[in-house]
Amino acid sequence: MANSICFVITVDGPSASGKGTLARRLAKHFCLRYLDTGSIYRAIAFKMEKNGCDSLQAELAERIALRLAKEDLNEPELRREDIGLKASVIAAYPKVREAVLDYQREFAYTLPGAVLDGRDIGTVVCPNATAKIYLDANREIRVTRRLKELQLRGMESIEAHVLLEMKERDKRDKKRSVAPLKLAQDAYLIDSSNLTEDEVFENAVCFIEKKYGEVV
Repeated sequence: MANSICFVITVDGPSASGKGTLARRLAKHFCLRYLDTGSIYRAIAFKMEKNGCDSLQAELAERIALRLAKEDLNEPELRREDIGLKASVIAAYPKVREAVLDYQREFAYTLPGAVLDGRDIGTVVCPNATAKIYLDANREIRVTRRLKELQLRGMESIEAHVLLEMKERDKRDKKRSVAPLKLAQDAYLIDSSNLTEDEVFENAVCFIEKKYGEVV
């Protein structure tokens, strides 16, 4: 891809839809940088836990958000399931989202561009992105994927418990007052329920190359 313009790809979708896997593959394919924006909120949640604070302290979450460093996003503990649940609570705080908005946009619009995945990337963070993808899957499939992911990390979990947490997270993501999860009008919807990772990737690349051609 040419670097004459900033090439930005957004991948939004609910938990365990496969957006992280897709976004990383797209970044490698198009030689772009990658940002998992969810790791920002996870890092805030992790720092709050280390300080002995719960995720309901919105003002503290905002202060931590303003002081986050890049290395904070590489902490292995961020992938813990409980940290993810706390992060979804923190992500609903308007001032926290405002605090990290500039960081996300600067990352995206630094040449040659980037691939960002999250829940409001195509609608709020990068509304003028080169190409937008919304990756979805039915909840049963997503629960199965999450269980496998936890097992690979050596973390046992009960299906009913994962299902309940996912329902609560989906509701929180879609119903929050600021930057809720929704399909951008110009996003390309891919339902990954019955597709392999390769099929999702190939589908996305085809759309992006066509979209990029329209831009240049």
